[in-house]
This record gives sequence, C-alpha cells and structure tokens, in this order.
Amino acid sequence: MRTKQKAFSMERFFLALGDNTRLRLLNLMGDREVCVCYFVEILDQPQSKISRHLAYLRKAGIVTARREGKWMHYRIVMPPHIGATQVLQQTLAWLREERIMEADRARLAKACCSPRKFVALQGAPRPKVIAPATSSLSR
Repeated sequence: MRTKQKAFSMERFFLALGDNTRLRLLNLMGDREVCVCYFVEILDQPQSKISRHLAYLRKAGIVTARREGKWMHYRIVMPPHIGATQVLQQTLAWLREERIMEADRARLAKACCSPRKFVALQGAPRPKVIAPATSSLSR
C-alpha cells in the first residue's frame, strides 16, 4: 500500500521561518541531530513549547525526528521544493552570522562537553554531526 505524501505548502514553510524560537531551533540543529532535552536546556523553555515548535517545523517539512528509546532526536531536512531549499540554506547561513545564534551554539557546545553540569542532560545522548541535508530534488 502506498502512503500518501502531503503536498509542500509554501505558506507553512514561510510561517515556520517566521518565529524566533523556531529559528533558534534550526540554528542549534545546523548540521547536527539534536535531542529535545538539549533544546529545552539551551533555550530555557518548557519541553511542551519546544515540542510544539518542533512539530510545526516537521509539518512544514524542514525537520525530521527519530526516536531512540525515550529520546527524540531532530535534524534538518531540505524541503522538496528547490526554491524553499535555497531559502532555507540562506537562512541557515544568515543564522550562523548572528551574535545571539552564536551564543546559543556556544551554550550547546558547552552542554555537550560538560553534560554533568546540566542536571537535565545527565544520561542524554550527545548531539552528533550528520551529513549535510540535501533536497529530494537533487537526488
């Protein structure tokens, strides 16, 4: 049985990029797969809020999730539309240059190196670098 694939929504895509929390989440993912617990710790937001924003990014076709035991890991995927892929890549490059986003990435690096200092992260799997996300159009 074939599963029905949702059509790409340009409106949802741009709405997903129009929120600071979602941009901060994308910034933290970058080229990594990151467990939700790190987002909660770094952004100092409730897990329910983080999960709601991650669900929005999933519905927009910008991130994908993977469960490993009790841990949920998220990573960026390029949308199936070449224009959206270009916009997302440019947005991610822009985020890398922003001072606030740099501070978030520095906190993530610190948490990854010293998870014992972060009670909520004890036992959590560390973020891992993944191959660059590619568009399904380039395959």
